[in-house]
Amino acid sequence: MLHHLAILKRLMSVALTLARHDVLFLLEQLGIAPTIVFLARIIPVGRVRGIRKMRPGQRLARALHDLGPTAIKLGQALSTRPDVMGDEIAEDLTELQDRLPPFSGQQARKIIEEDLGGPLENFFSEFDDNAVAAASIAQVHFAKTISGEEVAVKVLRPNIRRAFKEDFRLMNTLARLVERARPDLARLKISESVTELENTVRFEMDLRFEAAAADEMRENFKDDDYFYIPEVKWPYCAKRVMVLERIHGLNVDEPQKLIAAGHDPSKILEHASNAFFNMVFRDGFFHADLHPGNMFVMADGRLAAVDFGITGRLDHTTQRHLGELLLAFITRDYKRVAEVHFEAGWVPMNQSVELFTQAARSIAEPIMGLAQSEISMARLLAQLFEVTEYFSMETQPQLIQLQKTMLIAEGVGRNLNPNVNMWFLAEPFIEKWMRQNLGPQARVKAVASETRETLLRLPRIIANIEEALEDVSQNGVKLNMSKPESKSLSFAGWLGWIVALGLGVTLIIEQVL
Repeated sequence: MLHHLAILKRLMSVALTLARHDVLFLLEQLGIAPTIVFLARIIPVGRVRGIRKMRPGQRLARALHDLGPTAIKLGQALSTRPDVMGDEIAEDLTELQDRLPPFSGQQARKIIEEDLGGPLENFFSEFDDNAVAAASIAQVHFAKTISGEEVAVKVLRPNIRRAFKEDFRLMNTLARLVERARPDLARLKISESVTELENTVRFEMDLRFEAAAADEMRENFKDDDYFYIPEVKWPYCAKRVMVLERIHGLNVDEPQKLIAAGHDPSKILEHASNAFFNMVFRDGFFHADLHPGNMFVMADGRLAAVDFGITGRLDHTTQRHLGELLLAFITRDYKRVAEVHFEAGWVPMNQSVELFTQAARSIAEPIMGLAQSEISMARLLAQLFEVTEYFSMETQPQLIQLQKTMLIAEGVGRNLNPNVNMWFLAEPFIEKWMRQNLGPQARVKAVASETRETLLRLPRIIANIEEALEDVSQNGVKLNMSKPESKSLSFAGWLGWIVALGLGVTLIIEQVL
């Protein structure tokens, strides 16, 4: 009972904040708690000054910012969902900045000492109490280690776990309410999306996971001389503290300062394009928050990235489907666009390939017909996700996260050079990747690899079947698959030889290719 009262109280507080910003439509459209929405409308809370001059999406962004850290994360997630919010509101939500007032340097010191297990002076010879960046989950301080290394120290906000836990309890309740009130929105997987967001935030609140992400990305780019990931200082990392090498450089969104420092914005854009392409298609592991505040140009011209709290992964199958989709759009092969969706299982097989082809053409032609510098692959994907409602396409979280990242990357690219399209800069990489991963040899190699994995699993599967059959025969059902007294090989034994032969063949195929 107390639990339900606490949720109702929090929901009423949220509704009143939305009312002050004139954005109760968020709850109304989703069919959430109509009684509370009605009360919020009639209670005289007053409007935020200047709110009437703003677009609905801008008002919603302001409201979510005022509601605090969890709402900011929710707003950023909704910015990737034009299928839920509509194009204009989703676009306005991309401007929602994850910035909050910093907590005190004294609190930061206390957290560091608790997590590292000793006085701050044992670890840092210098520590700046003034935070250089403060977001919803953590803030960053510059420091110098005892050994003299310049570092950036990320510290988790005090009591942030408890605040997020309470807010996500409310969000999960709201998701269930939406699913009951709006069965037509089931394909959007709202509860699953909330759970995924909660898991993402939970990972963000253990800074050791972020340190591991930075370390993995640094390893991926160790042989690339155009993109730099700072080194993780593992001895200083804990659950609420992460320490990275400090990056010195200019913000990537200040082209005039970059030119004054002797850098070529077009070259920087090329580096950004190549880095993003390699993250997605080479590594299957990408930085999912590449806004300008997280990218710097170092003195030697290399592009550097920081803040690895939000990352995304694509398995090889999704990479292949995405690559084929990109190629099909570039060549305007809309039949292939449709086929990829069906082959990937994104669209149910009972839908019409021909109608999906027509829909893909209607979306792509107005975009692909623009000048190269005006083409936005991110918006192309976003509009594609919109029409999928007609074809019962279920939400693909990994693609939505990628689309959001592409949108941010395009913004950075256009700021650096509005006349150049960053995706076309990566064309040589795309062609090479296509040959290696989508050509005839690559297809045969993929089949060989999948066959090998299947064969490796077969002995265990058969062994399980034999165990099950033995249990059945012991319960009185006679099965004459083999004679126990026979000295010949069992079914599983013969299978072992067949598997070995199959593995040998697949290995030979891979070696030949």
